[in-house]
Amino acid sequence: MAAAPTSWRDTRKPLWPLALLVPVLPAVGWAVWHGTGAPWAWWLTPVVVFGLIPAVDLLIGDDRENPPEEAVPALQADGYYRWLTYLWLPAQYAALVLCCAVWARHELSWVAAAGLVATAGVVDGIAINTAHELGHKRETAERWLSKIALAPTAYGHFYVEHNRGHHTRVATPEDPASSRLGESFWAFWPRTVLGSLRSAWRLETSRFRLRGRTPWTWRNDVLNAWAMTALLYALLAVAFGPGVLVFLALQAVVGFSLLEVVNYLEHYGLARQRTAAGRYEKVDPRHSWNSDRIVTNVFLFQLQRHSDHHANPLRRYQTLRSFDASPQLPAGYATMVVTALVPPLWRRVMDHRVLAHYGGELDLANVHPPARDRLRAARRPVVSPARPAPDPAPGPPPGGSTRRSAAG
Repeated sequence: MAAAPTSWRDTRKPLWPLALLVPVLPAVGWAVWHGTGAPWAWWLTPVVVFGLIPAVDLLIGDDRENPPEEAVPALQADGYYRWLTYLWLPAQYAALVLCCAVWARHELSWVAAAGLVATAGVVDGIAINTAHELGHKRETAERWLSKIALAPTAYGHFYVEHNRGHHTRVATPEDPASSRLGESFWAFWPRTVLGSLRSAWRLETSRFRLRGRTPWTWRNDVLNAWAMTALLYALLAVAFGPGVLVFLALQAVVGFSLLEVVNYLEHYGLARQRTAAGRYEKVDPRHSWNSDRIVTNVFLFQLQRHSDHHANPLRRYQTLRSFDASPQLPAGYATMVVTALVPPLWRRVMDHRVLAHYGGELDLANVHPPARDRLRAARRPVVSPARPAPDPAPGPPPGGSTRRSAAG
């Protein structure tokens, strides 16, 4: 639903800087921990992201306002929105250095250590969303900034796979980043992590071989992104000791797993159908799950308006639109991430929504092959077993009719 073009203003403009709160939270956690010594202080960041934000999201609700097309060129050109994504990176790296210093220089209980890993992982995982926004743009500087944001999670190959793999194969069985109906997140995780890595390497090496060049060059976007991670980890190991590498590896797994659980919920069960020519239909708003929850959209640079992003990947976050044709999630991403980690709860919340989106036609969905029989059985109407026929009423004895008694 578009707003009237006359005198249109972005009412959320003062809210967008709130996205920078996430990389600031580790400093808040450190201040509480330093002042009280309480190990739970290092769990502040995950609790805010997956507890407080979903609660506020629920209270404030949705905002489906779209900018009118007449306002889009000015919005796209407004450097205010762009600089907010740039500022994420120094805040992200400051948080990482702080966490490394705490890990290396203090004796932490297992509660505090786990919270510190979770804190850094959540910040660097959400930073992948900033990398996602920057990596889709044509400007060379923004593309390099995207790789810098990916370096702490060692997930630089996402830059290649997401842009040239996922956006081409989205909502098809061939896409490792599109989850299938009936597939749990825990089954999806190894498939997408390994599949995305293989796909990125295949895409990038084929780009060089088609030109008759070797892929073993600094121009290879997978290799130069991984080199950034190696350099970053080496510098941090020199600064804080080799023991920090354990911390960096653990928080990286948390970070890229957060990305993959978001991937899991963005296209769950949705499928592009094949045309008469045998090709997949064009990507449109029906092929991504959306959420118009305003709070999570502010914190994630409107990642939740995912349908428009796939249809128009060069549009900047402030211009993304909501479509009536897009299937809607029942809550914001922060809530759905937690839901996805509990497969029975996720199936209860989402499976019937996928089927409703396809009018009950299971074969139109992107179905996880091992789950197909279970899903068919669940949809089959329950037929009560036939009742046995009642015993016949007693009849006359063989050989003729009954005889009347003498009294009769």
